[in-house]
Amino acid sequence: MDGTRELLEAVRDHGLAAGRFRGVLHIAIGRKVSRPDGTVVSTGVTWRELAALLKQLRFDKELVRELGADPDALAPRDRQRFWYSAIALARVDSPEALAEAERLVGPLKDLGFVIGPSPGAAPPPPPKKKEAAKEKPEPKKRKKKE
Repeated sequence: MDGTRELLEAVRDHGLAAGRFRGVLHIAIGRKVSRPDGTVVSTGVTWRELAALLKQLRFDKELVRELGADPDALAPRDRQRFWYSAIALARVDSPEALAEAERLVGPLKDLGFVIGPSPGAAPPPPPKKKEAAKEKPEPKKRKKKE
């Protein structure tokens, strides 16, 4: 969970959440995040863990407007419940969340985070091997009967 905290702090500190908050949630919940050297930062967190992190990091509650929610209508006194409700409204498995997450891959790579493919994405095709030109065997010669 420390790796997810590190990722969320970078997103918040560099202003990447505005306009792409659904994508941030999608990445935090369902994608593998690693460093360029291959060190795994996170393999995803539960909604409850993410809600706790958003509360601890004091993310701007106005970000939920991007999800179509009114921040005043969501559990105003309990911040963890507030964020949990926001995550539920975000539809993190939707095509919109996937598109927003894909737009974040580049900026996060610049910050030192390598984002893995979406869980539902098809695996990349294996590299094609060049096939050596197959030589046809020479036809057998028949012996003539005399």
